[in-house]
Amino acid sequence: MKFPALCALLLLLAVSSLLAQPPERPERPSPAERLAQFLKRYPASDANKDGTLTLEEMRAFQQTRQPRRVRSGDGPMPTHADVAYGEHPKQRFDIWLAESQDGKPTPLCIYIHGGGFRSGSKRVSADTPAGYLRQGVSFASMEYRLSEGGKHPYPIAMHDAARGLQFIRSQAKEWNLDPERVVCYGGSAGAGISLWLAFHDDLADPTSDDPVARQSTRILAAATSNGQSTYDMRTFREWFGVPDLAPHPALTDFYAVKEPADWESDRVKNLMTDAAAITHLTQDDAPVFMTYRGGNVKVTKETNDGVWVHHPLLGLKLQEKMKELGLECVVDYPDHQDKKYGHMANFLIQKLKGE
Repeated sequence: MKFPALCALLLLLAVSSLLAQPPERPERPSPAERLAQFLKRYPASDANKDGTLTLEEMRAFQQTRQPRRVRSGDGPMPTHADVAYGEHPKQRFDIWLAESQDGKPTPLCIYIHGGGFRSGSKRVSADTPAGYLRQGVSFASMEYRLSEGGKHPYPIAMHDAARGLQFIRSQAKEWNLDPERVVCYGGSAGAGISLWLAFHDDLADPTSDDPVARQSTRILAAATSNGQSTYDMRTFREWFGVPDLAPHPALTDFYAVKEPADWESDRVKNLMTDAAAITHLTQDDAPVFMTYRGGNVKVTKETNDGVWVHHPLLGLKLQEKMKELGLECVVDYPDHQDKKYGHMANFLIQKLKGE
């Protein structure tokens, strides 16, 4: 009887030991597996379209995505921080000046944040200015007055960005910048502002007593992420084929709409026409690179407004119009990746360098 009892005791101890052991941790994916997972999630990150993502391609793609909040010590500090181009606290920008190897003025890339004209700031990922600086390109990140429930409606955001651009150009000699080689890019609302600057007539006033106002607001190229070529609800409804598409809440503040009847007023209709970048497109305008995270899906009146307001159709419609005028417009979205530039940073840098 002792032997069976002993066996039972030993078996009990063995089982208890196994139960007491912590569960094995799943193996971490290898670097190659992580790159493959990233490529599956972001097909546009494969810049050369060879089907294999490199670490360099992944890092370059990450620079084009929405900036993350970082500590100031994580990257190069701005050469000039919180520079005021107006009296309002939001009329500010940071600028990182690139070193010039031959003493010649450097080109400039300006980032304009998104946020539905209701939120956002000039804070950017540490890698973003660093990537441009390595290419000899100076970098600026700009804020503008937000709509604040209709307190600052259109065209204030666009005019603020234009004024900020003019202010930077007025400092070109002191900061060793080339005022002729300036590009802009942004996401969502910042994309719309960038396109507006790319297509709108020059706001410069050559006869002004203000030296800043005499500067040009024209740019060499624009790039966008999830951008809008129009802010006109009539156009949204026409393009998507949804006549009863409800206005996006951000546009209510953007146009200072107080009640539904305002949408049919001449005031709002005129603002919607003028706010649409595509309205101002002419044959002498800048080339554009547009990228979208979402696919070209069907839109109905039940579609989430965050989907249709960031829809690639808004880029494809602009591309049609620009092609008619002989202008370059690249539209990159899932299942329709660009093969020439790969991502917006390459596009902007090539335009700045005349490549």
